[in-house]
Amino acid sequence: MGKITIIGLGPGDFRLVTCETLGILEEKPELVLRTAKHPAVTGLVERNIPFESYDGYYERYDNFPALYEAIARDCVARGAARPVVYAVPGSPLVAERTVGLIRELAAAAEVPVTILPAMSFLDLLYVRLGIDPIAGITVTDAADIDGLSLDLNTSLVVTQVYNRQVASEAKLSLMERFPDDHAVTVVRNLGLEDEEVRTIPLFELDRLAVIDHLTSLYVPGLPAKASRFSLAPVVDIMARLRAPGGCVWDIEQTHESLRRYMVEEVYEVLEAIELADADKLCEELGDLLLQVVFHARVAEECGTFSMQDVVDTVAEKLIRRHPHVFGDITVRDAAEVVVNWDKIKSREKQGERKAVLDGVPRNLPSLMRAFKLQTKAAKVGFDWNSVDPVWDKIMEELAELKAAAAEGDRPAIEEELGDVLFSIVNLARFLDVEPETALTVTNDKFIRRFAYVEKAVERQGRPWQKFTLDELDLLWNAAKGKKM
Repeated sequence: MGKITIIGLGPGDFRLVTCETLGILEEKPELVLRTAKHPAVTGLVERNIPFESYDGYYERYDNFPALYEAIARDCVARGAARPVVYAVPGSPLVAERTVGLIRELAAAAEVPVTILPAMSFLDLLYVRLGIDPIAGITVTDAADIDGLSLDLNTSLVVTQVYNRQVASEAKLSLMERFPDDHAVTVVRNLGLEDEEVRTIPLFELDRLAVIDHLTSLYVPGLPAKASRFSLAPVVDIMARLRAPGGCVWDIEQTHESLRRYMVEEVYEVLEAIELADADKLCEELGDLLLQVVFHARVAEECGTFSMQDVVDTVAEKLIRRHPHVFGDITVRDAAEVVVNWDKIKSREKQGERKAVLDGVPRNLPSLMRAFKLQTKAAKVGFDWNSVDPVWDKIMEELAELKAAAAEGDRPAIEEELGDVLFSIVNLARFLDVEPETALTVTNDKFIRRFAYVEKAVERQGRPWQKFTLDELDLLWNAAKGKKM
């Protein structure tokens, strides 16, 4: 009856082998080592304990997955025929991929497997570096760093840093997530007389004089970001840029000259949201915040208000307009929150806004402005009762536009086209669709489909002028068929 006993030779020389493991070894079983390149092997030789190793496999396979698979299959084949002891460096259950493969293959082949506990290099590492693993630590093979989902606030131990090439690849992977000069600790020959523990900047990892199979890496996590944040850094930088001796361009800016940049940044934020790109959204929100800080600095220099006034004003407004959170008002649902918000806002603006449509900025994009104007009018009852008359109104405006076009009356055409667009916005409001967003989606769709047509034209090697409209329409329909 065959079986497999898996033991660990500990992290250093033979003195770190457990008594239970030593008892098995002294029986001189059929012993196979994953590798004989381990300091504890000297103890086996001194005690005349015979063994084989899989070191020859390392030369036959050009990648670790294939190597580990071959080792596991051979070990299970041996264990299926007779009892065999498989020994690995350190502990069998710490960063030993062959052990997991052996367990899977042995279970399928109904070969019993026993795993004995052993001391891991991690046990020595914790002591040498004064680490308590309860704070959180991730252990990974150097070959697996690229695909690793890593919490950067958690410490990382990288094993199997076999040589300079592996160290270089690990360094490049880690530098994509950590600062280049992040302090890391290289440990080598843990548990031996020539043990090395050295802290270096990450970018120097592959420049070490000696890197071998007993080299591992400890990467401390990044400090957790503070739970509170401050605007002080960006406010101070902007003050420096606007001060004498600062940036000439920044010093020349006014509220009026900065208007275009505020609009641009808003649209870049919207684009990041539409792309569902979190990194881009973070960056663009920062750019938008910069514009707020910029305007606040200009105002402070003029003696009108400061950045602190901006923050205090919006904080006070949020508290006033959320009495159901900061007061004793109760609400049933989100719709009632909106109603209360509008009532409070109306009281606050009383005296400032004398007409119903006051408060809609003239510089808004036209579709957005039309939407807001109609919404304000609807709040005082100037609105259709249902969507049906809206459809009729669109048809009426289209007929008037067609008539104006037939007469060639340019001013009338412009006016009637505006009426059609205004009616379409009204329909969007009834259908609960934001027209600016809807048109943006269509614009993007047009760009994708036109790009498909353009590439198709290029592939055929003919100029645009040589294509008939019917031919181009076929290409357009092909793009539509691809759901572009």
